[in-house]
Amino acid sequence: VRRDPRLRFRFASLQSAFAVGTLSRHGLPADYLGSILLLEDGVLFAKSDAVLRIARHLRWPWPILSAFVVVPRTLRDVVYDWVARNRYRWFGKSESCMLPSANDAARFLS
Repeated sequence: VRRDPRLRFRFASLQSAFAVGTLSRHGLPADYLGSILLLEDGVLFAKSDAVLRIARHLRWPWPILSAFVVVPRTLRDVVYDWVARNRYRWFGKSESCMLPSANDAARFLS
């Protein structure tokens, strides 16, 4: 949220009604929790594809990451999975989820 000052992105929990319907339309099981997903122009992107597409729309320096799109997806997804497995060890784990401010609440789909 804080890295998206142009308010380009909206967010949904993978357990939300919006996400479950989207997963179904794209052939994924309703209980899918495999990775970050991005729905862009009706196309669903997962793992490194989603991260790189998101990065290009954030403020500097994150758009630099979009250059990694030239790396084969298989290799990018191996790195994505490695980061996902280790993220709590490296960055810590919060005891609670972020609560959006009143201004940001409309960006969260249920």
